[in-house]
Amino acid sequence: MAEVAARAGVSSQTVSRVANNHDNVDENTRAKVLAAMQDLGYRPNSAARALVTGRFGALGVVSFDVGAHGNARTLAAIADAAREAGFSVNFMGVRVQTEAAVRQAFQHLTLQSVDGIVLIESQMLDTPSLHLPPTMPVVVADGDTGHEYPNVDFDQARGTRSLVRHLLDLGHRTVHHVAGPRDSFAARRRSEAWERTLVAADAPVRPTLYGDWTTESGYLAGRTLAQDPNVTAVFAANDQMALGILRAMHEAGRRIPDGVSVAGFDDVPEARFFEPPLTTVHQDFDVVGRHCVTLLLEQIERREHAPRRLAVEPTLVVRASTAPPPARP
Repeated sequence: MAEVAARAGVSSQTVSRVANNHDNVDENTRAKVLAAMQDLGYRPNSAARALVTGRFGALGVVSFDVGAHGNARTLAAIADAAREAGFSVNFMGVRVQTEAAVRQAFQHLTLQSVDGIVLIESQMLDTPSLHLPPTMPVVVADGDTGHEYPNVDFDQARGTRSLVRHLLDLGHRTVHHVAGPRDSFAARRRSEAWERTLVAADAPVRPTLYGDWTTESGYLAGRTLAQDPNVTAVFAANDQMALGILRAMHEAGRRIPDGVSVAGFDDVPEARFFEPPLTTVHQDFDVVGRHCVTLLLEQIERREHAPRRLAVEPTLVVRASTAPPPARP
């Protein structure tokens, strides 16, 4: 730091203010200091800076399926919002949701000196024996909070209800459902809302078929549904499974939407290019990611851990894959 100060012709205190991104530095002076830092290969000591500021300038993210559309989009939004706030992001992917895996991920990120952690879609939080570091700010995205952590999620029930009501209002007697994995909070909430909406409308509730979010699992479920002539409307818990159902119906000679209406959930960018374009529920994952960072920074700055839940409203997007059912003979 002394060498940078000498090169730039300023005090060491000025170099410190520039290194910590304080705003009480003249822009010309800041430019000279940054140029001197680059010339000398200076890198601020993060540990020393943390002793002064109380922050490490990094946020941690734990996700259990980064390949899933929603998780990947949420992670990208968190990274963007963190960067804008002057933080870097350290990511830990966990393949299996166990208490040991969650604790290990948190321990690893703690050793990397993060200021707070976002946990994306975890069913582990309702495990009474799971105890996370009490001093670490935590925000949960797309997961139930059986603990005291702030949570950001979509209003899954509202999105599902609008989609099922759309299909019933078209004249379908009932709506069949291909759900996501049984251990997924999002899949569970969508499935429960589907059933409640049918019951409220006095519509029959048919047995649920389960997939794993993949197009292949939707295809396999679609092959089963295609054999039943009474199936006129299908709600898939995500767009990838809906794509598989479209393929299965096509192979079985069931026309979409004249014979069967198919709808999904998420509104992936490709959904409007499906054949036919897919009716679905749009979720703005960018908003979720940014809310997560906002809540995390509130905890970091105020050292608070008060529970708070933000529900982001999804939007029904009607396209050409849904229509009134075929006329009964």
